[in-house]
Order: sequence, then structure tokens, then C-alpha cells
Amino acid sequence: MNQRLDNCLAPAKLNLFLHVVGRRADGYHLLQTVFQLLDHGDLLHFETRADGLIRRVTDVPGVPESSDLIVRAATLLRSAAAERMDASRLGADIAIDKRLPMGGGLGGGSSDAATTLMALNHLWQTGFSRQELMALGLQLGADVPFFIFGRNAFAEGVGEELAPVDTPRDWYVVIEPGISVPTPQIFCSPELTRDSKPIRITDFPSAPRNSAATNSRRFGKNDLQEVAAKLFPQIDECITWLGRFGDARMTGSGACVFCAFDDEQQADQALQAVRTAGRENWKAWKASAIERHPLSHLLQIEH
Repeated sequence: MNQRLDNCLAPAKLNLFLHVVGRRADGYHLLQTVFQLLDHGDLLHFETRADGLIRRVTDVPGVPESSDLIVRAATLLRSAAAERMDASRLGADIAIDKRLPMGGGLGGGSSDAATTLMALNHLWQTGFSRQELMALGLQLGADVPFFIFGRNAFAEGVGEELAPVDTPRDWYVVIEPGISVPTPQIFCSPELTRDSKPIRITDFPSAPRNSAATNSRRFGKNDLQEVAAKLFPQIDECITWLGRFGDARMTGSGACVFCAFDDEQQADQALQAVRTAGRENWKAWKASAIERHPLSHLLQIEH
């Protein structure tokens, strides 16, 4: 009998800060950041098949099924499972309610891939541990291991060196400015500084208390923001506008901009202001910080 998992959240992430501290010989940039999970993201639905077919049953404009990270993640998991079991009949129909924008800096595709690995590892009973799934996920993208790691994290290296960190239980307003930012264009810019001073995890003022929230919001900066804002004036416009409510900054390589608030009421007030601002290309929403990935309980090895 086919098995199902419905309404599996692939949560968005924010980079509360993002420092570029160097560059490796192979061209990859060395980063330091704090990843924050949100209770908003894409929703995925899985139904197993016994004929070995892996299908994305939802159309995603601009993303061919064969190149979708969802399908690639499922195929990679099945290939890895073939080394320990008969995986020839492992298949799945995967549907997605796509709510996160592409090129937004929210980790949408990486989060979709991570949710796929965790959900199908459970449904197919392939038995991979969290660490094994993280290693598989790294083959798909640098951010995928974070989502499988399953909790807010201080990240280093190219984003794969992760340590758990406590973050304030803030509410966030996020603005999508209606553009997509190609990450390589930002990292390849000659104007990008790559020499931020490395910090330690203890330098980040993390604590699930409002007393620490203000300090953590003002901590560091996003080294990619200045470059992205020059290349895409829409980002600079969002930062300036949302900055009326607090420390607005860009997440990841853009294009989305966010601002943190102590409580939901403050977030609602800012959200209402965005929606009445008359910016036709802007899409805004609110979300709360969460501590763990909603599918973490499906994995055998917990933090």
C-alpha cells in the first residue's frame, strides 16, 4: 500500500548576519552567518510508488522537472539506498505548494531538497542518519545540510560547518521586492569585500529573551547587501522603506529584505503599512522564529 506524508513544511531561513571572511583556492567563499528558521515556507506532499518512478506532479514555472532539486534529492537518496537495500522499486509522487520565491535568499530550493530527503528517508525506510543525510544534501547545495541539521545554527566554511545556537523568539516581516537575484552575480562582483574579521560563536548575542533580541538584531551586517543593492535598486528601496521600523537588512544574496519585531502585534502593524504603501511589485508576509525543523522528529539521531 502506498504511504503518504502531506503538508510537509520546507521552512524558509533568514541570515541574521552574513560575513564573507575569505575565499578558498577553488573560488568558493568562506562565510560566517547565523541561520534562522521560520514557520513559513513551501509545503510538500509525498506519496510512495512501487514502480520506481519519481515524479513531480506539480508544475513549477521556470523549473523543469528533471533539474528540480526535489527530484534530484529523491533520485540521490534512492541511489544511495541502493548500496544497502533493493531500491529498484522505490518511487514517489511529489507535489509542492510553492510559496517561497526563487532567488530570494530564503533557501527555498535547498529547503525543498532537505524536506524531500527527510520525508522519503522516512517513507522508504532507508534508515539514513541525520549526518548521512547532511552529507548527501551537501552534494545538492551548500545550504541543504543546514535544513537537515534541523535547528538554528552558526555556520562557517561555505555554510556546511554548523553549530547549534539560540536565537531570540522574534517575529519577522519579509518583503519580496518582485525580482530574482542570481547568487553568482553577487559573489563574482569585484566590489564584494571578502575580508571581514572572523568572529566566534560566543560573539553572537544569542538568547531566547527579548533583552538579547535588540543586540542580536544589530549584530554584524550582510556583506553581500551593498553589492546587491547597487546592482538591484529595488533591494535598496525595500531596505530604506522597511528601515523605518527597525534594523532592516537583506537575507542571503537577496532579494528578500526582513525586519525583526518583539511581538506579533508590532509585526502586524508593519505588515499593514507595507500592504497599504501602494508598491505593486512588493509581496510581504510575516513569520515567527522557530527553534527546530518541523520534520526533525523523523530522523533517528537527534541533537
